[in-house]
Amino acid sequence: MEFSSLNLSPEVLQALNLMGFEEATPIQEQALPVGLAGRDVIGQAQTGTGKTAAFGIPLVEKTDPALEYVQGLVVTPTRELAMQVAEELNKLGAIKRVHALPIYGGQDIERQIKALRKRPHIVVGTPGRLMDHMRRRTMRLNHVGTVVLDEADEMLNMGFIEDIEFILGQVPQDRQTMLFSATMPRVILDIAERFMRDPVTVSVRSRELTVPNTEQYYIEVQEDKKFDVLCRLLDLESPEQAIVFGRTKRRVGELSDALDKRGYSAEGLHGDLTQAQRDSVMRRFREGTVEVLVATDVAARGLDITGITHVYNFDIPQDPEWYVHRIGRTGRLGRPGQAITFVTPRELDHLRAIEHVTKRRIVRRPIPTITEAIKGQESATVTRLLELAGSADIEVYRGLAKDLLEETDSVALLAAALRMLIREPSSEQVRLTEEAPVSVRRARRLAEPRGAAGGQRRSARPASDRRRPRPGRS
Repeated sequence: MEFSSLNLSPEVLQALNLMGFEEATPIQEQALPVGLAGRDVIGQAQTGTGKTAAFGIPLVEKTDPALEYVQGLVVTPTRELAMQVAEELNKLGAIKRVHALPIYGGQDIERQIKALRKRPHIVVGTPGRLMDHMRRRTMRLNHVGTVVLDEADEMLNMGFIEDIEFILGQVPQDRQTMLFSATMPRVILDIAERFMRDPVTVSVRSRELTVPNTEQYYIEVQEDKKFDVLCRLLDLESPEQAIVFGRTKRRVGELSDALDKRGYSAEGLHGDLTQAQRDSVMRRFREGTVEVLVATDVAARGLDITGITHVYNFDIPQDPEWYVHRIGRTGRLGRPGQAITFVTPRELDHLRAIEHVTKRRIVRRPIPTITEAIKGQESATVTRLLELAGSADIEVYRGLAKDLLEETDSVALLAAALRMLIREPSSEQVRLTEEAPVSVRRARRLAEPRGAAGGQRRSARPASDRRRPRPGRS
């Protein structure tokens, strides 16, 4: 379906054209006609399927820029997602002059109060900070016509359900409500029944939820051999941008340091970083200064980065649904991607549990040899060199090249350049703390189908991570 067939306003169509969007994704194709008609929507969709535009286009279309008060509210689980959603809404509303403001914990509240006084049309925020402003009466929601709950299952996992109920109870009842979630546990369905009016349910089929554009592989490898295998893969494949997932903050810290020692441009992303540090890491990753982002599942929630070519699961995820979240970071919107999972022999049953839940076979792949890694580096370097040779950026260096050729044989000169550019395997010794394999018993339990009622199961995170955050600390 093309966006031009949806009877959108010229301003929104022009904005979509500037963003490079022409055809709707599957979730957009189903959700947009319903949302544009003003109906309540329950959308089951994974991050990376285009769901932000699925609710953002109806939200911007419904907003009147001449009215200087908050007309739309988007609730998200993390500050990163709040910023990304607000950024996309501002792009969608740029021609129409609709302004969206992100508010979240960790940012100076006085600064947010000043921004709210400028009367944004849409507010995108995390539950705790939204409640702070509501209690302070620094944000008025009595004119809100549309409320969006984005990644509702993540808000459930993070303990925000009571906050969501409070927020929904404070906005006008005569509103449009759109709820998007990757999974639909019973608690989320209860929220829908209580706070939505005759909602229309749309969903992406399960095989689409497991990102069909992503090639999925696993490598069986002993725990103490994982790091060397990761380095070989990075040399062999030379990913443009990659995310490496580790199970714990300690693992992420050790991995990012180890990759740096081996000569890779890597940064870690975990819960101990301040917001300023997280923003700095993400800015360098988006700019390409950092090639490899090492992250925990919790730290990576809400990240929406379209240029990732490879995902490496250094540790197999504890929960099969987390696997879907991880590999959904690549293979987005029709672009090809690759996901490789490291599995120890004791974790093979858990891999089968993931295949059972995702209804997708994960192909076994052999451990690459050192020779293959070196050849991969050579091939990637030659390709980059030939691409650069055909560009206009090298014109200023032609004079220097001619001078060098008068003094040195051309073959020797080119060989020296390749020697400098090709990163040969490093002998730098690194030592990572071993992580215990995931429970085989838990793997089998997670592979069992849920009850007909869609009952909620307990989060796999430690109890300390499941404590409900205080308002304002989201």
